[in-house]
Amino acid sequence: MSQIIREDTLIGDILKEWTIQEYEKYNRGILWYIIMGGLGIFFVVYGVVTRDFLFSLIIILFAIILFLQAHQDPKQISFKITELGVVVGNRFYSFSELDSFFIIYNPPDVKTLFLETKEVLKPMIRVPLLDMNPVDVKNVLRAYLPENFERENEPLSDRAARNWQIH
Repeated sequence: MSQIIREDTLIGDILKEWTIQEYEKYNRGILWYIIMGGLGIFFVVYGVVTRDFLFSLIIILFAIILFLQAHQDPKQISFKITELGVVVGNRFYSFSELDSFFIIYNPPDVKTLFLETKEVLKPMIRVPLLDMNPVDVKNVLRAYLPENFERENEPLSDRAARNWQIH
């Protein structure tokens, strides 16, 4: 399980480091808001008509989160690959907590490092590569983690979130 970094936390020497955004901020047009608003209203009404109030509540909460996210800038988070693990913001994941990694590199749309964890509730850590050289990142990680060669595409949830601009 990952741990919050304190002064006495040993993370090892930093091998690679870059700054990422907490989430991707999209420039959504008016058409996006009309379509998503219409879908949201439809699903809330559907939930009320079928007496599935929890579903309606989830849709409303989802809309609130999207609204708040659209009106604030994402935090800048430091990402580090060290000799002992990876650091995402203020959390340290030792290599023993990670199963494997894979990189999906299809510029300009997808340039992402995925770290597969052993945790059930957070099975994958998604890290945008930005301007980092994917070969360099891959070579550093290969010394500590196996590469998952079976994963050739980004997860469906990431692809859907990117296409619908909700990630």
